Amino acid sequence: MIRYALTCANSHQFESWFQSADAFDTLRAADMVNCAICGDSNVRKSIMAPRIGKATETNTEMRTERPLSEPASSAEQAVKELRDKVEANSEDVGTNFADEARKIHNGEAPERAIYGEAKPQDAKSLIEDGVPVLPLPFMPTRKTN
Repeated sequence: MIRYALTCANSHQFESWFQSADAFDTLRAADMVNCAICGDSNVRKSIMAPRIGKATETNTEMRTERPLSEPASSAEQAVKELRDKVEANSEDVGTNFADEARKIHNGEAPERAIYGEAKPQDAKSLIEDGVPVLPLPFMPTRKTN
């Protein structure tokens, strides 16, 4: 595992772990590395000082940094709170978002709050047809086994 300090095109700085340097390059080439703050996929590695402990330090003594699962900034905290609220009060329709949003708009499905994923051309079509949608500043949480 390798940790990189990253910066997006909007100058947001964040860190992330990768299986290897090659894994980072592969994920970045597939636009799967996104800014933790704004979601931008134009991400590059930043200069990062190596963390080298004294010979007398134990692994436990070296763990003084915050866990990566905790928000690193007030912006990340706000996005986390928004995600929690959306996920608690809306139905995740996954990749069926565009179809379900259109059905709700046309009265063919019960009106309710939904979220999910849509291809850019599908999202554009929804907006052009007057369906009230907006992008979320985070990727939906997907549970995997």
